[in-house]
Amino acid sequence: MKHAVAFLGLGVMGGPMAMHLARAGHRVTVYNRTRHKAEALKAEALKIPPHATVAIADTPAQAASDSDFVVMCLGNDDDVRSVVLGDKGALAGSRAGTVMIDHTTTSADLARELASACQARGVTFLDAPVSGGQVGAHNGTLTTMVATHPA
Repeated sequence: MKHAVAFLGLGVMGGPMAMHLARAGHRVTVYNRTRHKAEALKAEALKIPPHATVAIADTPAQAASDSDFVVMCLGNDDDVRSVVLGDKGALAGSRAGTVMIDHTTTSADLARELASACQARGVTFLDAPVSGGQVGAHNGTLTTMVATHPA
């Protein structure tokens, strides 16, 4: 089953992770604070037969607006807060039933804060840091540790 996935954060880990989703045939909408990384990923996706589908969003809310899953791989707690919360944040664009997955290694306090904010909007939040580094992201061999947090 193919899904609509928003991927937020296209650094050394997030970029390859988003590309694996596109290669698998999911409809991927990306957002990155530096747009050139999103444009480079979209150009790379066009080289994948039969042309993987990657769209670029101007805001995290726009990326999330039509997505079944919102996936994040960002730098730290402050980065995640700025991309998820607020009028243009991913949570504002998410509809009830969306699953938000945070692959960023963040604090338990932030995970609980986001779980509570997501629950209030009918969004499922999964705290899911990854292990395997840049090589694992590139090769598609990351290990994901998933937790839910009571709101």
